[in-house]
Amino acid sequence: MEQPAAGAVELSYCIVNTSQRLLLLRGLDAIARERAAVPFACEVLVLDNGSCDGSAQAARDHTAVDGVIALDERRGKARNDSELLRRARGRYALLLNEDSELLPGATVALYEALEGDREAACAGAKLLRPDHSEQACAWRFPTPLTALAGALGLHRLYTVQSKGARTRRVDWCQSSALLVRREAAARVDYLDPSFFVYSDEVDFAKRLADAGWRSLYVPGAVAIHHEQLSTSDVPERRIVEFARNRNLYMRKHHSRVAALAVRLLTALFYAERALAALVLPRHSPRRYWRHVTATLFPSRGEGLREAADEYNRSAMRRMRP
Repeated sequence: MEQPAAGAVELSYCIVNTSQRLLLLRGLDAIARERAAVPFACEVLVLDNGSCDGSAQAARDHTAVDGVIALDERRGKARNDSELLRRARGRYALLLNEDSELLPGATVALYEALEGDREAACAGAKLLRPDHSEQACAWRFPTPLTALAGALGLHRLYTVQSKGARTRRVDWCQSSALLVRREAAARVDYLDPSFFVYSDEVDFAKRLADAGWRSLYVPGAVAIHHEQLSTSDVPERRIVEFARNRNLYMRKHHSRVAALAVRLLTALFYAERALAALVLPRHSPRRYWRHVTATLFPSRGEGLREAADEYNRSAMRRMRP
């Protein structure tokens, strides 16, 4: 491993936060512990995505934070992650959600994985739920074959790649705790802002792969993913956004026929679960069925992009005298 130049920032922690002050502070406390243990210079950047709960000031007051970008309006995650990647000074940037809490040693494990594989552009941590059960966090790229595997009940066997105890090559990793080689990110022009949220990291990894780079899953690096999005009070908008961006990815990287095949097979996948939810406790047939309709008709309905637009319009009205 080459030693970084004295005084140079080697790694930038990059966090996007949207009105999750308590989770943000918990994550920053974990970063402070990590930063004190690594043998190289780091910086911590927080991009506050138009929060109204005091998050930006809380980040400014935290001793681990070097810089805060406080937006007056809400923007998509791909655009925000790209801004952080551009502003970061480190050779590597560790992209984190505000609901991600690094466990001791995660930074060094991710760093060593990329240092040891010069053809790797991304290294994703193993994600655990708050109860410490494992969460799938690395997968094959979406194709008609992966959609078929889902419809046949083989999703975990075929598509999920976050398995095993050793670092391994995968197609793409979730960006909740993702170390990125900034040189590689710049070569593919960062994340595509056409993806407001969801599928943005899939598209990013696919373009990196097309350019000759690869992604790694690093189970030696572990983070607790508190999954604040999954407990949100706007599941309808998240379902719509998820479906439209999956379709955008397929249309961007595959033929129209392949995109249609994925929509149909994925709708079948959710329809099967809607039927099963009729007899399974604590499952919502209605929610699964909404996935079916959003998957079949991804251009219909309002998603998180529209929710952000509404929030921004409301904020503008409050600011007017």
